[in-house]
Amino acid sequence: MSDQKMDPKDVIIGTFIGGVIGAGAALLFAPVPGRELRHNINETAKESTTSIARNVQGQSTQVIDKVKEISKRLRSDMDELTESADSLMDDAEGLGEEIASSVRKEVEDLQRSVEQLVREVEEREKAKQGESDS
Repeated sequence: MSDQKMDPKDVIIGTFIGGVIGAGAALLFAPVPGRELRHNINETAKESTTSIARNVQGQSTQVIDKVKEISKRLRSDMDELTESADSLMDDAEGLGEEIASSVRKEVEDLQRSVEQLVREVEEREKAKQGESDS
């Protein structure tokens, strides 16, 4: 069997055309009386209709199975994507907290350094004033 997928519409059209051609050939080449010919045409039409119905039913089942399979895969992919997004959000929240904590620490260190520098400047100013007063 080939790897090409058959379109259900093509199968139905092909079956119908085959039935019409078969019926036409039967009319042209069958040396049968009229009543028997009508009976044969009726039987051929019933067989063609049954064959078409089976083909349509088989194709419909295949299409439904394919849709179910694709839907199942899509749900699975969406679940994985949702889990990944949740994980990324958790990681981002933790990272944001780490960054905020680090920035707070740096600001506190900088504030202590500035306070120390102000004290040193004040002490030098006092020392200079003490030298100039003496």
